Amino acid sequence: MSTKEAVIPVSLDRNSPVPLYFQLAEQLQAAITDGSAQPGDPVENEVAMSKRLGLSRPTVRYAIRYLVDQGLLVRKRGLGTFITSRRVHRRVSKGSLYEDLSAQGRNPTTKVLSQANERNPKAAAALELDPDTELIALKRLRYADGETLTIMHNWLPARFGPITSEDLEQRGLYSILHDHGVGPIVVHQSISARLPSPDERDLLQISSRLPVIAVSRTAFQPGGAPVEYAEHVYRSDNYEIELVLEEN
Repeated sequence: MSTKEAVIPVSLDRNSPVPLYFQLAEQLQAAITDGSAQPGDPVENEVAMSKRLGLSRPTVRYAIRYLVDQGLLVRKRGLGTFITSRRVHRRVSKGSLYEDLSAQGRNPTTKVLSQANERNPKAAAALELDPDTELIALKRLRYADGETLTIMHNWLPARFGPITSEDLEQRGLYSILHDHGVGPIVVHQSISARLPSPDERDLLQISSRLPVIAVSRTAFQPGGAPVEYAEHVYRSDNYEIELVLEEN
């Protein structure tokens, strides 16, 4: 990531009926989307920008906040404001996110937040098990090129344990399940958008106003036996789902 602040040329028309904050936001947005400013670059701070452009700090702050809400900028506590990294474009896939990122030439890394055996009636029902069945419960934070991307909760039948933290950090979950004899899978997946919880906001390092993409999925072996239930929460500014529809 660059350490040089992105100083973006801006031309303001003070006689225009368009508010100054919006003129500023539009020109910053144009520089970001046309590649003049690069993902990961720190943005000129509010004090310097307001002085350079002859604007009040609230006007500059409002423009920056507008772009943060659009997912084009991200504030990092104690570090400043940065242009967001390029999105992960992902077709609806039955494969592992780790493998999909690697195939795109991205660098996936994982932080294991928790790993335990627990009872979860909702996950057990998805896995067609009794509600009091003890499951392997995994909670991980996935990064793409060093930027937070998703919080992953996964529940597995106990027969797939133990799984080491080292494996979870270095491999995709479906690659690990392959070691246990799980071959091709069929996935049922649902996708929705919502605002993040405080915990999700902190882990993903996002604003409370930026929606997240919530994905729940159950993976089945071709014979119909469920092998995994997952609930993943993605940053909407870094992640995009592509649907490919074919007419027969």
